[in-house]
Amino acid sequence: MEIYYIDRKTGEKKKETVAGEKSLKWIHETNSGKTLLELLVKKKLFSTLYGKVQDFSISKRKINSFVKNLAIDMNEAEIEDINKYRNFNDFFTRKIKKESRPINYDDNVLASPADGKILAYENIDINSLIQVKGSLYTLKELIQDEELANKYNKGTYMVVRLAPSDYHRFHFPDNCIPSSIKKISGSYYSVNPISLKNIVNVYCQNKRELTILNSDNFKEILFIEIGATCVGSIIQTYTPNKYVNKGDEKGYFKFGGSTVIMFFKEGTVSVDKDIIKNTLEGFETKVLMGEKIGHKI
Repeated sequence: MEIYYIDRKTGEKKKETVAGEKSLKWIHETNSGKTLLELLVKKKLFSTLYGKVQDFSISKRKINSFVKNLAIDMNEAEIEDINKYRNFNDFFTRKIKKESRPINYDDNVLASPADGKILAYENIDINSLIQVKGSLYTLKELIQDEELANKYNKGTYMVVRLAPSDYHRFHFPDNCIPSSIKKISGSYYSVNPISLKNIVNVYCQNKRELTILNSDNFKEILFIEIGATCVGSIIQTYTPNKYVNKGDEKGYFKFGGSTVIMFFKEGTVSVDKDIIKNTLEGFETKVLMGEKIGHKI
């Protein structure tokens, strides 16, 4: 399975370079791989141990090849010299220069919370949310709160998928007061499209963390981080119930690709037309943290 996305700057369709693509395909598309996935790979212990290994100094040896193979632009990073990182996780959770990700501070604008590839759906049915074509789940299953889920029916749903090559810190999409975290334990399936195609209800099965953002311009945003295979942990760096500005850091993922999902109530946001168009045609759109992805209704 080849993965294509739309480069927003050029409008071109591009093929994604997938880290560990052969392993992902073997795990999800062969009988022996599927057995290993269920017995070991999806387990918390596997991802926790794998994540811990990335904290050892010896893990820094693979930074150079990782940067080259995935074409990561280190000029964007606060620390450009890869030899100055203590270990792989130190590199993976690197901060970037403010000028590398300018924030759109217009009050009418919704900013992307992360670098990644986005899908967006408007006028949603909370009982039929799309994971991938042909695979659905419900918001109640995802957040385990029927009363809260009902508030977002006919609203808007956005999924930002972070690949291993992406900047892995996530930020607030608007000025807001964020609630404390609700944690839901679960498995650690990959969130790569190869996994999403083969595993039912990945988002509802994986570990996830929920926050309500009481937003200045978009009412109550339901903000969810999804854990994934080899994600050592989801680290929250914000202070609950304290006012934050658009673009302020909320947290970061340790090693592994992962996902940020946002839900908006009906009549609060209009998603940019190119993102909706690409989604309807079955393509994710590459976005950068801080750029406009929608506007206030």
